[in-house]
Amino acid sequence: MSSVAIVGSQWGDEGKGKIIDYLARKADVVVRGQGGNNAGHTLVVKDKKYALHLIPSGILNPKTINIIGNGVVFDPKGFLDEIKMLKKDNIDTKNIKISDRAHVIFEYHKKIDELAENSRGDNKIGTTKKGIGPCYMDKTERSGIRICDLLDEEIFKEKLKAQVEKKNEIIEKIYGGEKFDFEKLYQENLSYIKEIKEYVDDTSVILYNAIKEGKKVLFEGAQGTLLDLDLGTYPYVTSSHPTSGGFCVGSGIGPNMVKDVLGIVKAYTTRVGKGPFVTELFDETGDQIRTNGNEFGTTTGRPRRCGWFDSVIVRYAARVNGLTSISLMLLDVLSGFEKVKICTGYKLGDKVITEFPASLELIDKCEPIYEELDGWNEDITLATTFEELPVNAQKYVQRIEELTGVKASIISVGPKRTQTIIRQELL
Repeated sequence: MSSVAIVGSQWGDEGKGKIIDYLARKADVVVRGQGGNNAGHTLVVKDKKYALHLIPSGILNPKTINIIGNGVVFDPKGFLDEIKMLKKDNIDTKNIKISDRAHVIFEYHKKIDELAENSRGDNKIGTTKKGIGPCYMDKTERSGIRICDLLDEEIFKEKLKAQVEKKNEIIEKIYGGEKFDFEKLYQENLSYIKEIKEYVDDTSVILYNAIKEGKKVLFEGAQGTLLDLDLGTYPYVTSSHPTSGGFCVGSGIGPNMVKDVLGIVKAYTTRVGKGPFVTELFDETGDQIRTNGNEFGTTTGRPRRCGWFDSVIVRYAARVNGLTSISLMLLDVLSGFEKVKICTGYKLGDKVITEFPASLELIDKCEPIYEELDGWNEDITLATTFEELPVNAQKYVQRIEELTGVKASIISVGPKRTQTIIRQELL
C-alpha cells in the first residue's frame, strides 16, 4: 500500500499546493476530504500559475484521478468557474470525480456567512464569506442538501424550497437582508447540475478499490492543523477537520488505509485573520519576510501576519496528526537575514511552556523564547541536494528537525517543481 496524507502543520498557507502537485505526478489518485473553496492552492508549471480552490491539485496530471470527497462542501458555481479556467488552457477535466454524498453550498449560505460576519463587529472571525460555515451548520443540523439530491429534480425542488423559506426568514428577520427568489435560485442550480452530473460518482468505492489494488493515493489537505474545528485556535478556525483524522471521515475510508502523514511546514510562521500569534513580528523583519515570501492570501488577497518559526506549534501538529515526516517550505525566503530565530517554547510569567495550550487568552499572554542562529546570504534556489545548501541553512533545518522530532523528507527552495530537494521518496 502506498498512500500519503498531506496536512498543513501551521495555520494554513504553508505551500501544500506545490508539494501535492509534485507528488501527484506519481499518484494515481488525489483526494480532497474537507473544506471547500475557502482553501487556495497555487501551482506553478513552466512559469504559469494556477490558483485552485476546490479542484484537487492533481488535475494538471492527465493520468491522475481527482476526487472531491464526501467531507467537502461543494460550491457548484465555484467549481464550474475553475473548470472553465482549466479548459481555457486545454487541461483535461474528465478525470474529476465528485462524491454524491458531498453537501452543496448555495447563495443563501454565502449571504448568511457575510451577514453573520458583519454583525460581529470587532469580534469578526475572519471568514472568507464563501458559505462554508453555514453549509456545515446545515449538515450538522441534518437539513443540508447533498449532490445526490440535485440529481432528482423533484427531490431537489422540494428540499430547496424548504431551505429557501427557512433561510429567507433568518436573512430578513434577524439581519434585515433581502430575501432570495426561490424560482430563480432553483433554475440557476438546474443549469449547474446539467454540467456537473457527468463528474458525480460514489467516490468512496473508487478510492477503496484504488487502495486495495495497490494504486498510489495522495490525500490533499486544505487549511492547516491550527484551523481544525476541534484542535485549532478556536473560535478562529475553519468549520471542518484539516488534520489527518479528517481524511478518513471526509474520504470514506478507514484509518488503516493511510500509510504516511507528511506535514507541510513553512520555514517561518504566518496566519491570516484574528487570533493569538506568539512569534508575530511587527517590525521591518516581518515586512521583509512578507515581501520576500509574497505573503498574500490566494483566496482572499489579504496580507498574512508573519513571524519566526514556532516549534511549539509544529510539535503539536506532529503529535495530533501522527506526522511521519515534514516538508519544509520557502526556505529561500530567509536568505539574506544576518540572524534567524526559532521559538523553542513560550514564557508565561515564571513558567516555561513547551506544549501548545488550548486557551486563547493564555496563549495571548505568552512570550516567545527564541534561539538565535546565524543566517545565510547565498542564493539557495538552485540547490538540488541537502549538501548543496549553505552550512547555516543546513544547521537551521537540522535544528527544526530536533525541536519538532520529525525528519524533513522534502525541502523547498523556490516556487517551481524543480526547486525541490527530495531526501526521502514518499510515493
